[in-house]
Amino acid sequence: MKKMKKTIMITCSIILIFVLIVSSMAVLFAASPAPGSEEDPVVTKSYVDGQIAGLAGEREVYVPVEVKAGQRLLGGEGAEIILRIGEAKAIGNADNGISDLTGGQDLMTDASIERNHLLLVPRNDGRGIAAVSDGWLMVRGSYTLEE
Repeated sequence: MKKMKKTIMITCSIILIFVLIVSSMAVLFAASPAPGSEEDPVVTKSYVDGQIAGLAGEREVYVPVEVKAGQRLLGGEGAEIILRIGEAKAIGNADNGISDLTGGQDLMTDASIERNHLLLVPRNDGRGIAAVSDGWLMVRGSYTLEE
């Protein structure tokens, strides 16, 4: 008889524990937002691919840009410029120039730019280069070309 009571108590305890676990899991899953809802949106692969491409965008590769004497290339924030062929001068602002990362210096307005030096435009505030002669640049990032 004692053995039977003990078996019933153990069985009831196991059933109670099982019920508690199942009800706890139900509460947890009910609290999770449904897939596709506003709290947990479902996105397509094409959307994710588009977002990744937008992040990489124009900064992914250097683009060759032909410049004619007298033209100005104004870089956007973070634009990188390399003078490959021709002669050019720096265009700075009133206080700062463009960074010559190869030479380790700040090039102020009208400073000559050496070929194959990597230049960095720190801000989108009108800094860039002015072509003295026809030439070619390699540019990574946003820019505008003016006459």
